[in-house]
Amino acid sequence: MKKQVFILLFVSLYFQGFSQFFTENSTKKIQKGITKYQGYFTFYYDENEDKIYLEIDKLNTDFLYVNALSEGIGSNDIGIDRGQLGGGVVVHFKKAGNKILLVQPNLKYRAITNNIEEKKSVKEAFAKSVLHGFTIKETKNNTYLVDASSFFMRDAHGVANTLARNNQGNYSLDKSRSAFNLERTKAFPKNVEFDVLLTFKGKPKGYNIRSVTPDATAVSVNQHHSFVELPDNNYKPRSFDTRSGGYAMSYLDYATPVNESITKRFIYRHRLEKKNPNAKISEAKEPIIYYLDRGTPEPVRSALLDGGRWWNQAFEAAGYKDAFQFKMLPENADPLDVRYNVVQWVHRSTRGWSYGASISDPRTGEIIKGHVSLGSLRIRQDFLIAQALQAPYANNNANDDFALQMALARIRQLSAHEIGHTLGFAHNFAASTNNRSSVMDYPHPKFSLKEDGSINFSDAYDTKIGAWDKVTVAYFYQDFPEGKNEAEELNLILESATKKGLKYLSDQDARSQGSASSAAHLWDNGGNIHDELYNILKIRKKAIANFSADNIKTKQPYSVLEDVFVPLYFFHRYQTEATTKLIGGLEYSYAVKGDNQTIVKRVSGTTERIALQAVLQTLNVNEVAIPEEKLALFPPRAMGFGRTRESFKSKLGVAFDAFSAVETAAEMSLNLLLNPQRMSRLIAHKSLSESQLGLEELIDELTNKTIKKTHKNKYYQELQNVINTKVLEQLFYLGANKSQYQQVNAIVLYKLNDIKEILENKKSNGVQIIYNKAMVNMIEVYLKNPNSHKKTLAPQIPDGSPIGN
Repeated sequence: MKKQVFILLFVSLYFQGFSQFFTENSTKKIQKGITKYQGYFTFYYDENEDKIYLEIDKLNTDFLYVNALSEGIGSNDIGIDRGQLGGGVVVHFKKAGNKILLVQPNLKYRAITNNIEEKKSVKEAFAKSVLHGFTIKETKNNTYLVDASSFFMRDAHGVANTLARNNQGNYSLDKSRSAFNLERTKAFPKNVEFDVLLTFKGKPKGYNIRSVTPDATAVSVNQHHSFVELPDNNYKPRSFDTRSGGYAMSYLDYATPVNESITKRFIYRHRLEKKNPNAKISEAKEPIIYYLDRGTPEPVRSALLDGGRWWNQAFEAAGYKDAFQFKMLPENADPLDVRYNVVQWVHRSTRGWSYGASISDPRTGEIIKGHVSLGSLRIRQDFLIAQALQAPYANNNANDDFALQMALARIRQLSAHEIGHTLGFAHNFAASTNNRSSVMDYPHPKFSLKEDGSINFSDAYDTKIGAWDKVTVAYFYQDFPEGKNEAEELNLILESATKKGLKYLSDQDARSQGSASSAAHLWDNGGNIHDELYNILKIRKKAIANFSADNIKTKQPYSVLEDVFVPLYFFHRYQTEATTKLIGGLEYSYAVKGDNQTIVKRVSGTTERIALQAVLQTLNVNEVAIPEEKLALFPPRAMGFGRTRESFKSKLGVAFDAFSAVETAAEMSLNLLLNPQRMSRLIAHKSLSESQLGLEELIDELTNKTIKKTHKNKYYQELQNVINTKVLEQLFYLGANKSQYQQVNAIVLYKLNDIKEILENKKSNGVQIIYNKAMVNMIEVYLKNPNSHKKTLAPQIPDGSPIGN
């Protein structure tokens, strides 16, 4: 009993030290070991206990809670990056007995009405979430003091779950090795920021976590928490239109009349208003300002600033003067401080994606903070591509400025692209087939051959904002004069874009290998997709013919030369993917009733056949064989320069494997061409018009260009056998597939009998007789029980995208 009295007395005396400073407006040490931070929420740090005590003086007042990572792990595969944002959610504090609850209301379901009871009925119908409960330590004048340490010192970002999901091991938070990071714990009038070093203990399983930590049993990262005042009610949400090039913020409004959609959709955008809405050109009341990470080195720094500033071209076209600005981040500013839109330079152990994220008001879609993460190794891949295409190191010289300039051109485009996401814009993967109309596409470097046979690098990447980007800025940010009907003006912007021939298609139309869009592709070029594939193949062939030891610097091991050769050998991979989509393809748009866009129509049979011949060229031994004389350039890997996932794979142990390179390239093309969804579309389209390319015709052409081919050159003939085996493997897979039309299975099985007969009757001699008989046997075994076949995979293709898994 005496012990309990002593503890109560100690606690009472301890918190008297806080109560006397409840009303003092300052940030300073108030007694030994205790520092007060005055801001949107006042809090105290007690260094004796490494604890945060929070003053709560705003009950039932909504604010924004955001978590993020201020320091990451550095692995692209794991995905726990420095500067990575978590969700931004609306929360409020609510008193319940001797506790304060942090409550997240459910904003997915609402009732926009003046009827209080109707609002209440929806609120009570759906669950809310209580994120944390705080025990009240002291109360004074409706202000409550709580120990908030456990709320901040937790795995809010889900690091342990991410590690487990990626098979890197089972980890748990070790609070004895965790602590508050005061350097990034700060208070401001409209936001307070808390930073915590968290250590996760566990048994590592995967290579990735071992590769990026000094001791993989103890993984330490920094998580960041922000409490932010929500914007005022003067922001006006703008309606989402599927044609507008943005993302939809949506919720269900149960107060909606029955004859209208219950789902309300609005765009995400920054608040931007003209000082003079009636002026054709006006400054903004508050410009949109972005800041670049001070840790970005030159010449990348200047390139990023140049590219990001392209957006001002679009804002000027929408009637603003200097409304978009891009500057260096002020010294000592925290990149995660919500007051700053930031482009952050992020390092990882391997090449990886860049991305643009944002914190927005979940009530309205207003963007509060844009945050871009740019992978620092991205520039090196573009440099490598240029280095592979044109040997810059002849005669011990380093004539590689052209490669640097091309890589910097890509960085400018990347800066504009990722900032575009944080302005509210979605990918436009139709832009590359539409005169490079948007920086929101994934651009492949565009090259041409000069008259002297050398490669022209001058037009590799665009140097400005695109025509489509001006449309999205106008739709999102145009400030209309008083008296104008906003809905009508917004529709005019989009209809005008259609009349100009601008196209917009996004991720779902481009990312799947079996997608049907004739226009939406990743890493492609050209209005005529198949023509650009032929162009890519010509450039690739020329560069391979010129490839030599001059593609690397003097004194570098030849293992590096092999690495330089990889992106050149697979240089055609993305244009091949784009071209295959013309086969069984569709031309369509995000049409709405009343506009003049193409709703949907089939790609013509003529175009399909042209595309097929272009794709079959990627299975031509003359195209994909590594020239015999080049094989002498690739010895076994040198000590300290072993193979990586971006290297050629080998079935020859330490030796370079030219056969496996061809096998991998062939499998890539065949996987794309003989996609089950694509083959089913051929059946459907052929039933509607005899002029369309049919599956039987496709297989016959594939057979003519592969199985029926013979070569006098023994090396080429062996490579042909490699390709032919992959053709059979892909047809076997297709013939047994259950996720396609049954007609596809029937035709494939029928054609395999034809191929068997061709092989049986094929004139051959020597070892080729053995190979042909083996392929005949493969077909016979397969036809007895197609469902028992297990596809033999080629060596994995080295990582390709992001150019710029």
